[in-house]
Amino acid sequence: MGRHSLPDGLRRGGTGPRSHTRHRNVALATALVTILAGGTVAAVDGGLLSFGSSCWDDTVRLRIAAAPGIAPALKDAAAYVRDNDVTSDGSCLDVRVTAQDTYKVANALRSKRKSATDFEAWVPDSGVWVDRVMADDQSISVTPAGNVASSPIGVAMVPAAAKSLGWPKKTYSWTELAGVTMTSDRLKLGAGDPSRSATGLLALTQLAQTAGKSKDGDTLAAATAKALSQRTSDSDGQVLDTLPRDLSGTEQGNPKRNQALILSEQAAFAYNESADSGDDLDLFYPKDGAPRLDHPFALVDEPNLTTDESRAALRFMTLLGEPDGRRILEKHGFRTDEDETPAALVTEAGGRAPQPYRLVPERPATDKEIEEALGMWTITVQSARLTTVVDASSSMSDPVPGTSESRMDVTKAALLQALATFTPEDEIGLWKFSRRIDGKRDYRVLVPTDRLGDQVGGSTQRDRLSAAFSDLKPVKDGSTGLYDTTLAAYKAAAESYTKGKFNALVLLTDGVNQDPGSISRTRLVSELRKLADPERPVPVIAIAVGPEADKKELNEIAEATGGSGHLVTDPSQIHSVILKAVVKAGNTR
Repeated sequence: MGRHSLPDGLRRGGTGPRSHTRHRNVALATALVTILAGGTVAAVDGGLLSFGSSCWDDTVRLRIAAAPGIAPALKDAAAYVRDNDVTSDGSCLDVRVTAQDTYKVANALRSKRKSATDFEAWVPDSGVWVDRVMADDQSISVTPAGNVASSPIGVAMVPAAAKSLGWPKKTYSWTELAGVTMTSDRLKLGAGDPSRSATGLLALTQLAQTAGKSKDGDTLAAATAKALSQRTSDSDGQVLDTLPRDLSGTEQGNPKRNQALILSEQAAFAYNESADSGDDLDLFYPKDGAPRLDHPFALVDEPNLTTDESRAALRFMTLLGEPDGRRILEKHGFRTDEDETPAALVTEAGGRAPQPYRLVPERPATDKEIEEALGMWTITVQSARLTTVVDASSSMSDPVPGTSESRMDVTKAALLQALATFTPEDEIGLWKFSRRIDGKRDYRVLVPTDRLGDQVGGSTQRDRLSAAFSDLKPVKDGSTGLYDTTLAAYKAAAESYTKGKFNALVLLTDGVNQDPGSISRTRLVSELRKLADPERPVPVIAIAVGPEADKKELNEIAEATGGSGHLVTDPSQIHSVILKAVVKAGNTR
């Protein structure tokens, strides 16, 4: 059977089922069945219930791969089909539903694995997966036919945490919720990995959109992503396992447990239904709108399906939009009409007025925005290999205007803050430089670049770096040996390039080159261009600290390697600049 052009009403649209469109979707799907049947009236009649048992003499089997969250509801719908002899073209439907992680199905479809053709229909939790597969010309084809249910995404919390934030009366935006969880030692936020969880990805996209409207919003989003990456799980089901196991003080205060989760309303509903008394989650619905899982129904490898299989799949989908099908979905905590929000569903999921549980974002995220958020996530949380090179010339002892601290003091504090955001898999090293501070060399390697989790002599690399950052001091009467240091550090970073990690050289200086015996700027830039390898990128992130630094010069040096130059008037901004530069460098790779 060849590919068919589906009516617009059957394609994925918006953020889920809409009022007054559910019945239209049913009618359109039935019309499509008619088309597939060659325009005969019998194709329409074949969707009616059969009161005899003869249909089982000629069954049509339909295999569906479904996201774990909606699979139980679809299994109940399949049982309803079986118990009520629902037919397609006079044949009883034999519907078999298998719960499969959506990202695994998407990967199988894109790589054309044989397992991807073990089913005729696919119901992922979000259309972002369908879009990704359809955008890949090499993948097995999927044909979206409509959405079967929706569920908004919010932040669920254990009761004590929710109450401490003023739930249910106080409302928060996505950035405010993220900010609260990042600044509280007793409130840890967990989520599904956005590269594997549509819940996590759509929430991150909404956060990035909201943050982007504020000053330094990109940096805030990146910082949130970095913090969140340390508490992510492969799936939404697994992230629920990170909640405290009981109400004891030990469990509630366990730093390895999450007190807050990015979760769909339906997932919170299902959890609360099975939770013990007092363990129910409370749900915050962000006031800037909750993106929604829209659960599209798609035919898999439609050109190779038989006519009976295509009709059967669409018949099952239309049943989900009929009253009995909707009741089954709603029983499992799904919304089936955007204009109708069942109060009982919201209450069971942990929502209460005045939480804005009816609000959706002003507009759905575009494919471009979703991909940008995923790119930001990928580059921000990817394990990094950074060699940090810090200016130790005497001018670093100058005070920061408006404070009693020196440039070096504030720089050290910013570096320690940045260090705390990296994981044990990240590799960080430290050089300092002035002029001839190690024999004839303008630089000294204080801590070789290595994995933060590695232990040597009873202490970790993180411990050694923390101590080295804290011990940094300006060299008395020291001048700035910038050029030779930059070339030496870049050569070392390029030679020790680690595949699969984000490699970069972070250069911090408050002045210009003051070594008359060093190479020239022109030669430095030329040498860097020769060393820079697009297949093994090591961008220089050059940060000019203070008014004496030459940002234009640093930018020229950095751009020779695919990096970027930045000027900070206050060294406390260094942490934010590093995050911003990492995202920028990653997006240009």
